[in-house]
Amino acid sequence: MLKIWGRRNSFNVQKVMWLVGELGIAHDHIPAGGDFGGLDTPEFLALNPHGRVPVIDDAGVIVWESHTILRYLAARFGAGRFWPDDAGERSQFERWMDWSQTALQPAFLSDVFWGFYRTPEAQRDWPRIRRGIECCSTHFLLLDRWLEGRCHMLGDDLSLADIAVGTALYRYFNLDISRPHIPNVQAWYERLMARTPYRQHVMIPFDDLRGRLAY
Repeated sequence: MLKIWGRRNSFNVQKVMWLVGELGIAHDHIPAGGDFGGLDTPEFLALNPHGRVPVIDDAGVIVWESHTILRYLAARFGAGRFWPDDAGERSQFERWMDWSQTALQPAFLSDVFWGFYRTPEAQRDWPRIRRGIECCSTHFLLLDRWLEGRCHMLGDDLSLADIAVGTALYRYFNLDISRPHIPNVQAWYERLMARTPYRQHVMIPFDDLRGRLAY
């Protein structure tokens, strides 16, 4: 059975769990990180030398880094649906996965979610937070234009692009920050919220992370 290490309120773990839910993969979830600890043990570091979650063990195949795990699971369990044979088709979602990891996440997770929500008020770097909010607005306006006329990131069907990018929406729409008018993103978010795996694995309250800089 597939084993998954991580804490349910970890953003990167949620991506993996969402895909696992969509694919209906039988799995054993092992709480790790945050209040559960365990990331600095020799046993865990043998799985991931970086001491980070998520990590999976698929019958002895160990994989870490959330987007690599998404690609692995899609190829292993979701051929055809989430992992087409054609390299050009795969590039359609892979470019959005890379964009999410290199552009959206640094602005939202690092500058806004960490800088604003997870940092105690007295320690907040407001110039950095404001720059992050503005950068997020730019990114989400771009997404809004892209999503016009589309149900999901690549059309009618859910793809790894939706999972890589869409995991951020629950936190983005539930923070007390300014947001631009993005009706297409809002409509996409509502479609995602209608999916049971999204509700189960992404829409997890994160109040316990407020003002907490430690994992």
